Amino acid sequence: MSGRGGWRLKTWQFTAVAAVSGLALSSAAAAAAGPWDSGGQRTAESRRAALAPGTGDGDHRTEAAGPFPAGSDPVAAEAAAVLTPLEAGDLAPRTGEGAREAAAAQAPAPTTAALKVALEPLLKAKGLGPGATASVVDAATGKEIYGRGAKTARVPASTVKIATGTAALSVLGPDHRIRTTVVAEPGPGYEDGAPPERIVLVGGGDPTLTARADAEGNASLRTLARHTADTLKKRGARTIRLAYDTSAYSGSTQHPIGPNENLAPVTALMADEGRLDTSTSGPAPRSTRPAQDAADAFARFLAERGVKVEGAVRAATATDQAEELADVRSAPLSALVERMLTHSDNDIAEALARQTALAAGAKADFAGAERETRRALGRLGLPLDGARFADGSGLDRADRVTARLLTSLLARAAHTDHPELRPVLTGLPVAGFSGTLAGRYTGPDAAAGTGVVRAKTGTLTGVNTLAGTVVSTDGRLLSFSFLASATTDPTTAQSTLDHLAATLAHCGC
Repeated sequence: MSGRGGWRLKTWQFTAVAAVSGLALSSAAAAAAGPWDSGGQRTAESRRAALAPGTGDGDHRTEAAGPFPAGSDPVAAEAAAVLTPLEAGDLAPRTGEGAREAAAAQAPAPTTAALKVALEPLLKAKGLGPGATASVVDAATGKEIYGRGAKTARVPASTVKIATGTAALSVLGPDHRIRTTVVAEPGPGYEDGAPPERIVLVGGGDPTLTARADAEGNASLRTLARHTADTLKKRGARTIRLAYDTSAYSGSTQHPIGPNENLAPVTALMADEGRLDTSTSGPAPRSTRPAQDAADAFARFLAERGVKVEGAVRAATATDQAEELADVRSAPLSALVERMLTHSDNDIAEALARQTALAAGAKADFAGAERETRRALGRLGLPLDGARFADGSGLDRADRVTARLLTSLLARAAHTDHPELRPVLTGLPVAGFSGTLAGRYTGPDAAAGTGVVRAKTGTLTGVNTLAGTVVSTDGRLLSFSFLASATTDPTTAQSTLDHLAATLAHCGC
């Protein structure tokens, strides 16, 4: 595989450390991080299926058994190695004649023949069903060193989030923040600095905006209300009318899978992902009107700050003449991508797909997000044959990707030409420690991957996928993807996928 301008190479090598301090650090990080939503897609489909005659949800289980109580993580006590963090400067890039060979020679890459012997028995195992596809790419060279049906498009489930994050980072950059604003609409005779008659809460598409007292690094609706109230009181306004604006997004707010507990309606204004309980992760009851709820909460916060909202809070579109009064900003896009990947956050995924569309000046609906995601990935020179991005989260079964596209995305994120894409790697869950892999890699067949495999999971009924990176015992960074779309036993399928990735980790082939 070659991109524009060729590969200017850098071999990413990772030292696997088994020091007590490293294990303790990784265990603590895992406990703090999650997992958030380890089986959300399967849960959503099982609930939907249970409504149909003659169906049930007995086979729909979550991916992870965690989180584990503090101090009782069964993986930490047995882990042979913990993957060290990705560092942008651990090896200087080489350029000029012979750079490819020099970089590749720093650690031996597995051979195609050896990988075929090691992987194919597992790929043909009953647990993955017929037609499982695979791709393994040497990240130093961008060359696919093993493929099985690698150009055949399959349903990716949540591994499509790798594409969603890559596209958003490529067009917006890792430092981009999503703004939520309050503007003043001019009334008759209004002048700058005068008390406005009406203000509008304008959603920019930040699903991590929070109405809770503890913002935990998220943009706060309470902070926005405080700043707004301070400005209004300085202008002599103690009573105000309030509207809210969701016009940044277009089209239906309803995901094709229908209402479910793993995704709120997709709207440009919401607080706490439309959750109706105190949870921050996993399935939860969701509001059917998250924008209205956020605006009503904002009205309460204004009242607490001495500014009363008069009349009903209704939807409206801010005009071009509106004056901005206050704003809050999300965490950087790099952090949002990492959170999305680590915890398989569907709300963030759909928001990032629409942010990609907005950056291109396109309609921010499902169709516009798909079109601009594809264009962004095309500009990176990625293999898009057969690909479809019907949504950003992977909940939609109309999504299609190839195993080769997933490994190409990961290899591109490791390349020195694209440091802006690095959060795609750093956001991947660590096997046995974090996110949707916290409760996996506990069996003997997968133990070699604990702390070394970093991978995004994907799960729908009959679909099990895994894509990520691993360091071989020779110190070679490999990107891999395994896609199975005809599974009948999710537990067996997941353990087989984990065994495949662990085989790569243990491979000195």
